[in-house]
Amino acid sequence: MYGRDPWGGPLEINAADSATDDDRSRNLQDLDRAALSRPLDETQQSWLLGPGEQKKKKYVDLGCIIVSRKIFVWTVGTILVAGVLAGFITLIVKTVPRHHHRHPPPDNYTLALHKALMFFNAQRSGKLPKHNNVSWRGNSCMQDGKSDPSVLMKDLVGGFYDAGDAIKFNFPAAYSMTLLSWSVIEYSAKFEAAGELSHIKEIIKWGTDYFLKTFNHTADTIDRVAAQVGVGDTSGGSTSPNDHYCWMRPEDIDYPRPVYECHSCSDLAAEMAAALASASIVFKDNKAYSQKLVHGAATLFKFARDQRGRYSAGGSDASIFYNSSSYWDEFVWGGAWMYYATGNQSYLQLATHPKLAKHAGAFWGGPDYGVFSWDNKLPGAQVLLSRLRLFLSPGYPYEEILRTFHNQTSIVMCSFLPVFTSFNRTRGGMIQLNHGRPQPLQYVVNAAFLATLFSDYLDAADTPGWYCGPNFFSTDVLRDFAKTQIDYILGKNPRKMSYVVGFGNHYPKHVHHRGASIPKNKIKYNCKGGWKWRDTSKPNPNTLVGAMVAGPDKHDGFHDVRTNYNYTEPTLAGNAGLVAALVALSGDKSTGIDKNTIFSAVPPMFPTPPPPPAPWKP
Repeated sequence: MYGRDPWGGPLEINAADSATDDDRSRNLQDLDRAALSRPLDETQQSWLLGPGEQKKKKYVDLGCIIVSRKIFVWTVGTILVAGVLAGFITLIVKTVPRHHHRHPPPDNYTLALHKALMFFNAQRSGKLPKHNNVSWRGNSCMQDGKSDPSVLMKDLVGGFYDAGDAIKFNFPAAYSMTLLSWSVIEYSAKFEAAGELSHIKEIIKWGTDYFLKTFNHTADTIDRVAAQVGVGDTSGGSTSPNDHYCWMRPEDIDYPRPVYECHSCSDLAAEMAAALASASIVFKDNKAYSQKLVHGAATLFKFARDQRGRYSAGGSDASIFYNSSSYWDEFVWGGAWMYYATGNQSYLQLATHPKLAKHAGAFWGGPDYGVFSWDNKLPGAQVLLSRLRLFLSPGYPYEEILRTFHNQTSIVMCSFLPVFTSFNRTRGGMIQLNHGRPQPLQYVVNAAFLATLFSDYLDAADTPGWYCGPNFFSTDVLRDFAKTQIDYILGKNPRKMSYVVGFGNHYPKHVHHRGASIPKNKIKYNCKGGWKWRDTSKPNPNTLVGAMVAGPDKHDGFHDVRTNYNYTEPTLAGNAGLVAALVALSGDKSTGIDKNTIFSAVPPMFPTPPPPPAPWKP
């Protein structure tokens, strides 16, 4: 008989082969007696002896659940030990003195930047905002434009005073706003880190709002632009009250302020177009205002191209103070900014036209070659267009002239280095970009800004340096040049004097500035009545915080005398360059530039590839 083994094998049952009771008993007697002599464990006892008596377990009734007493004790004990341990750790943490990792203190460039921006608050004209933070300034020149019946633009209130006087020169003011906008576009993260981004944007908007008043910004075509408000010509012994003959606080001015309109002013209009175009990128998040600026810029640039001429030609008042040498550099500069603001390639074609570059002086040297200033925008334009080549590389037909601009920028950077003799240096180390002429610092700060910016361009393009002939220089060399020049201005010079008012302990106290030199004492001093404040040897009663004065002479000498404007007068253009240089050098070098914002309106350089063909169907 076969059964089924549960493990898969056959099971055979045969009575003949089965063991008898005698056999089984005999087998039991044959067991290993040594094995049986060992004590048996519980399992073996249960097998051999059957079920024995079990210990009675103890339980704890918790009401909702019954648990083993042993588990309950272990659980409660663990909780108590954990609580004691946690309390002990907390006690240690509370009693042991902590070491905070403090942020490093702001560097000198950041500290000076805070002050440099305050200068623009002090230069505001018109109805001041409540948070202007210059206690000795108030609303001023609220009749600008209205007092001159011959002009078309009746509301010219606002804008900035140029320097220590109350004249509003639109040519250097527009350049200043362009420079400030450029610094914001490149270094917005650094301005934000310093807590000054909203402040500088407000300063730029104060300037661009005023520029929109100086022409018909809603029209597509114009025939005039307001170039200047107020006059300063005192030649020929004229005693007529004006902004240079009189020494008055701007708040007290009561004499008429004529407006100079121009009908052929390519340099001024192209510079104002650059200011509005660059500002449109700064305010790109405010779409309506940005578009208004772009439209105004396009109108101005068209006017500049259609009505050729220098704004300062014909013996105008501006020619005495801010005479423009040509308008070709403004065409290159303005065209580059118009391209970045609009993405319209016709502007790029103009800015990179070889004949335009030739007229602007790109292919000849001269003593002032490469010196960036309110009158020479070419070095700035070349750096601006080198940026396009470094990051977008547009290729044909622009590559040849862009490569030329890039090479010329490299040559200008070489000229800044001490190993070359393009420019002399004072014994104290200041580069003499204006060859020993007065008011040198405005050129020094511009060079420091361009050098740092070009260095940051190369770093962002993963380029370690550039060549000067056969010699290779690292980008750090450019930053070092910029630092030595700005450090000189901030006090590392033979006189140990800071040329930025309010920075450090030793700075000019007799700044050539009407508002700062006359106390705010509720007394109105007339045109000649303020002369006593001009001529006194006492320090200014009001501190013009952040003003960078004109600077020392070629021997590092400086005379802190109010009547000598060649030493002690600050200007909008100079201080705009100072702000740009300070923010470029401030903070952490690794922050670098904003590579993309300036290209936000620029379309792709190459056509979009066509879509793939439709899938094949049989």
